[in-house]
Amino acid sequence: MAQQHHETTTGTGTAGEALTAYLQDQATEFLRSLRLHRESSTDAQGAEEALAAACSLRRAARRIGGTLHTFRPLLDEDWSASLRPELAWLSGTLAQEHAYESRLARLLDALHRLSGPPPVPATVPAPAAATVTAIGKRPARRSGRPLLDRSRGRGPGEAWVTAEVPVTNGESGPPRGLAVGAAKAAALLERQLTLARTRAHSAALQALGSSRFHAVADNVAVLASEVPFNGATDGLERLAGTAESALAEAVAALPLGQAGHPYNAGALVHGLAADTAPDAQDAPWLKVRSLLRLHRYAQEVLLGHAPPEPRIADASHALNVHREASAAAAAAAQAARTPRIAPATAYALGVLHADQRHDVEAARFAFQQAWLHEETRTW
Repeated sequence: MAQQHHETTTGTGTAGEALTAYLQDQATEFLRSLRLHRESSTDAQGAEEALAAACSLRRAARRIGGTLHTFRPLLDEDWSASLRPELAWLSGTLAQEHAYESRLARLLDALHRLSGPPPVPATVPAPAAATVTAIGKRPARRSGRPLLDRSRGRGPGEAWVTAEVPVTNGESGPPRGLAVGAAKAAALLERQLTLARTRAHSAALQALGSSRFHAVADNVAVLASEVPFNGATDGLERLAGTAESALAEAVAALPLGQAGHPYNAGALVHGLAADTAPDAQDAPWLKVRSLLRLHRYAQEVLLGHAPPEPRIADASHALNVHREASAAAAAAAQAARTPRIAPATAYALGVLHADQRHDVEAARFAFQQAWLHEETRTW
């Protein structure tokens, strides 16, 4: 592989200046995270440090791979074409353990919220057909960005939810079938997803010790010292514009008009289809998420460490929630297909699946609000 100096010029200045700085920063972060992962101990604190290092390693690999994809006309073709799929393999392998852990936490949180507290005797007898409105705060599923509020698409930190709860014989609470089945559904999900997480952890450790990974690390180490340009004269701005155009085209293909109506039930109805294949309706949204990520990385190359505009950050967050909820719904459906489970367990898993598909719909609404209305919103 012929490596050329990165000061090839374009009409806008040095072709590789910003690109070189960005790629070398990410390569340095990759190598630093790898060192921290190898130096982590085997106790509980060391396990946390190893997990954090693996996350940083995955983020750096993802950014390098995405940048190589967007700006491939400027780089050595054979080198970038061989490294990109290897980085995708690595980031995908390292992402699985965290994904299963987050999915289990999301589903158990939803089951707890849906099943509610055990019935408590009322101090004042209520009519058999009476209802009360239960109002409370939904517990945060994750730290960081706020939850989505299904009534508005997103919420200010903690989303308020209301539900009509039947009051019968002086007791209030969720339907008895859901309360009975929720515990067994939680145990089934925990068993299945914990096993999947354990396998993903073993696969990640095996990958990090493989000759395939060492070859990737060697290439990244070369990248940290010199970026292999091919002498092309295409400008960074034009290639970043191409990534933005691809994103705009994919967004235009989304049913944003339908997503702009809360509770349109499109995601839920499709999720209840008898077909057990992956949800084809989610595929265009997942594609937009990938293209939005490439656009963000291209902007990072051009703008350095400047934070993304709020519109892009909110849209990215909505699509991340969309993917998490879609995967969680699929996990609930898969658990419901377990042979010989009790009807109450299957019922609880069905309610859980519908709840997660509603979250998919809420995420689409939040994306539509961020993408189309953020620029005109006044604060």
